[in-house]
Formats: sequence, structure tokens, C-alpha cells
Amino acid sequence: MSDPQQRQDEGTEETFISHLVELRDRIIRAGIAVIVVFVGLVYWAPDIFRLLARPLMQNLPRDGKMIVTDVTGSFFVPMKVTMLVAFVIALPVVLYQIWAFVAPGLYQHEKKLVGPLVASSYTLFLCGMAFAYFVVFPTIFRVMAHYNAPLGAEMTTDIDNYLSFVLTMFLAFGVTFEVPIVVVLLVRMGVLTVKKLKEIRPYVIVGAFIVAAVVTPPDVFSQLILALPLIVLYEAGIIAARLFVGTGEKKAVDESEATS
Repeated sequence: MSDPQQRQDEGTEETFISHLVELRDRIIRAGIAVIVVFVGLVYWAPDIFRLLARPLMQNLPRDGKMIVTDVTGSFFVPMKVTMLVAFVIALPVVLYQIWAFVAPGLYQHEKKLVGPLVASSYTLFLCGMAFAYFVVFPTIFRVMAHYNAPLGAEMTTDIDNYLSFVLTMFLAFGVTFEVPIVVVLLVRMGVLTVKKLKEIRPYVIVGAFIVAAVVTPPDVFSQLILALPLIVLYEAGIIAARLFVGTGEKKAVDESEATS
């Protein structure tokens, strides 16, 4: 009795170690992909930072400039920006490595779902970042410049603080644009129904404005440009869930009829 049990324990341990080795290899490949893209972009790091700072620079007073309060800030901040851009560009490779690691443990119908799910999530996150860069940043900086003018205050900022603000907004709007995916997954997993999603709509609207008040600057217009897309995307998620779940239910009926 002890030998089979011992062999089983040894087999379980070997399987666990092999999974750890595979995970390490996947992480290394993903990291190499990010580093390769970073090395290819590092020469243009100052240009990439200037592109990121353009929405602010266009709303500064004439001859306005950003400042550096850290001795090494003028070097490391553009490097951080370039690394983040490299990560976004290499993200499909990173996601593929994650997919390749978890795929053997998924059912066939789950494998079919993961591909479109990852692609749509990546696309929506990029759309959220683009919305923040082209719509939100110019609006917020224009509003802040309008508030500063009557005070006689000169609008400027440290490049490290600007990077922190930009990353927060990118993350906030990137996650916001993932709302339809989250809604579809909740319905697909049976956590919520489309009917329940409609019932909690008032709470979602209130929550959207609370999130916007926490994330964005303390003016009504800046809060609206986050809260309104969040509400619209929630409604889009309900529509997508209704269509998606309807298709899934039809397939389930067909499969049950075929097996019987």
C-alpha cells in the first residue's frame, strides 16, 4: 500500500515541479519580448515622453515648461515611459504566454472562448487609453488652466508627478473600457443574469459617479467624462451579454438534443 502511495506522491511532486519550470520559461519569454521592444524604442525615449506630454504642453501658458525636481528624473522618467510603451506593444506576446500555460487545463469550449476574450480585452484597453489621451487629457488640462488664470498662478508640474497622473488615468480608463467584458463574463458564469443587471442599473450609475469623483480632478466636467462612458459601456455590456448568452443557450439546447 505504501509503494503506490509513494509513487503517486512522487508523480504529483514531479508534475508540480514541471509546471513551475514551464511557468518560469513562459515568464522569461514574456520578459524577453518586452525587453526586445524596449531596446528597439529606447533611442526615441525623449520623443516618446514629449508625445506623452503633448496634451499638457499645449495647454500651458506661452513659454510654459515642465520641471524636474529629482536629479535623475530627466533620465529615468523617459525610460519608464518607454518601458511602459514597450510593455503595451509586447502585451499580445505576454498574453499568449499566459494562454499557452493555462490552455492544457481548459475544456475545449473554454479554449474557444479565451481567444476572442483576450483579443477584445486588449483592444478595449487600448481604446480606453486612446480615449484618455485624445479626449480626457486635453479637457482636464484646459479646465485646470482656466482655474489657474484668475489666481495668477503659473501652471506647471514635475515630470515625475505628470507621469504618475497619466498612468493613473490610463489605468482608470483602460479598466473602464473593460466593463462590457466583465458584464459578459458575469452572465456567462451564471453569477448574474441580464434581468439582474438591469435591476441594479441605478446602483451602477451612482457607483460610476463615485469612482469618477475619486479618480478624476475635483471638477464636475472631468468627472462626467469618466462616469458617462462607464455607464454607456455598462449598457453595451448588457446588450452584448443578452446576445452572447442567447447564442450560448441555443448551442446548449442543440447539444443536449444531439446527445439524447
